[in-house]
Amino acid sequence: MLSIRIWVFALSICLVNSFKDSSPFFLFSTSELLASSPDLTSATSLSKVIIPELEACTSDTYIVVSQPGVNAVDYQDRAAPYLRMKMLGDDKSIRSSLAVKEVMGELSGSHLSKVIQEKCGAGHLMVDASTGSFAISEDTKPRVIDLDFPALPSGNGRTQKLIENDAFLASVLDLLSSNKFTVVYTTTPPNAAQPPASAESETYEMDAQFQAPVHMDLKRAFSNGKRASDGNITLPDGPLFERYQYLSPGLFMGLLVSFILISILYVGINGVASLQVSYAAFDKEMGPAAQKKQSQ
Repeated sequence: MLSIRIWVFALSICLVNSFKDSSPFFLFSTSELLASSPDLTSATSLSKVIIPELEACTSDTYIVVSQPGVNAVDYQDRAAPYLRMKMLGDDKSIRSSLAVKEVMGELSGSHLSKVIQEKCGAGHLMVDASTGSFAISEDTKPRVIDLDFPALPSGNGRTQKLIENDAFLASVLDLLSSNKFTVVYTTTPPNAAQPPASAESETYEMDAQFQAPVHMDLKRAFSNGKRASDGNITLPDGPLFERYQYLSPGLFMGLLVSFILISILYVGINGVASLQVSYAAFDKEMGPAAQKKQSQ
């Protein structure tokens, strides 16, 4: 029973590490699109499914949304109500939709925009979401509107910022005069959207897989010296299990070896305890057979 729990725990660690670099993908359109994909796929496989549908040029307006720094958990609990309404079919004008929860790798929104421009002869328009103001002209059809959102903050304001971005997307769609549109909503995971803050963090990240415990001690010594020089004590931000490493690779390997040795010891003790020898086997033979052996 203990071995099963250990292997399940190790498998869960592998699954978390494999999904931390993934992000969702959404697409909805007023046209009939035949694209379909599983909940877990790679960016290369998904692009092979999406691009042929976009090259059909079935819409007058294509809105390519780029939202960096998110994952599938951010879109739970109604964080994007407008997007949720479109994807769930509450809007009867939406005839097709596609949602992929986990996309491994980066699906470039700019590449999809260039494909539509080349294949459909569409005009190009950029919308800056950071300024909060935009203008959409009706001169060019078909057209591609690139809507780039900034990366979500790492603190508690992620949900509120995602709601604001969702409302901004709703405002852009409300200004469209044409009823034939397709929205391609691409995302990137938080790790890809947030580069290292300094060269020091880059150095430690490069060698983390080889000398993680040593570098952790160096970081602590450096941070303690810096706090002492400043005269102030500042605790690091974030949850407890993100600030400290409780299950290091050395400790995990030690537990695994201990489990193997304990298993071997248990089998040995169980084998010795299972031996059954009668007490008569150690008594001296007193019968005729014993006397005959002595006479010989």
